[in-house]
Amino acid sequence: MRKLGASMLILAFGFGLATAAGAEPKVGAEAPAFTVKDTAGKSRSLAEFKGKTVVLEWTNHECPYVAKHYSTGNMQALQKQMTDKGVVWLSVISSAPGTQGAVSPPEADQLTKSRNAAPSAVLLDAEGKMGQAYGAKNTPHMYIIQPDGKLAYMGAIDDKPTTRKDDVKTAKNYVLAAMEDLNAGRPVATPRTTAYGCTVKYAY
Repeated sequence: MRKLGASMLILAFGFGLATAAGAEPKVGAEAPAFTVKDTAGKSRSLAEFKGKTVVLEWTNHECPYVAKHYSTGNMQALQKQMTDKGVVWLSVISSAPGTQGAVSPPEADQLTKSRNAAPSAVLLDAEGKMGQAYGAKNTPHMYIIQPDGKLAYMGAIDDKPTTRKDDVKTAKNYVLAAMEDLNAGRPVATPRTTAYGCTVKYAY
């Protein structure tokens, strides 16, 4: 009986760890801290951007859902619009080595240049620690962090979960809408949505 009780405690403890490891951040709560190297090999952390609005974009250039937004110029336009206003835009690549979307630092920089993208930096999260901490499931998966470090939005880039380029024109852009609410001092009307796209190619 004691052995059975001990086993149950071990199982319960193990389940607790698994749940915590897979836990997602909550809108309105502190955004998970991170320290990840960018394509220049520099360590970038959330603490570095304290006092600034930060947008996180999980990306995979081989994903057709991501390609829709880059081939139409939609993602680049959003990046430029945000960064021109002082927002920090971090593109995050959590594809494990050898999986779809995995790139070396020079390859990531070449992608940025060839697509005329305008992120503040590209973070290479090959181990997937940052992605797991944020519960990033798809590409694209978007997050907005307020200057006070709290998560203001998480989810899809828009309300058209397709790969059709024409849908970009008629889609409601959730990221843009959330930023407009924040800039106006209003609560974000739609703080959370379900992200769509390719699954993030984690190593585990």
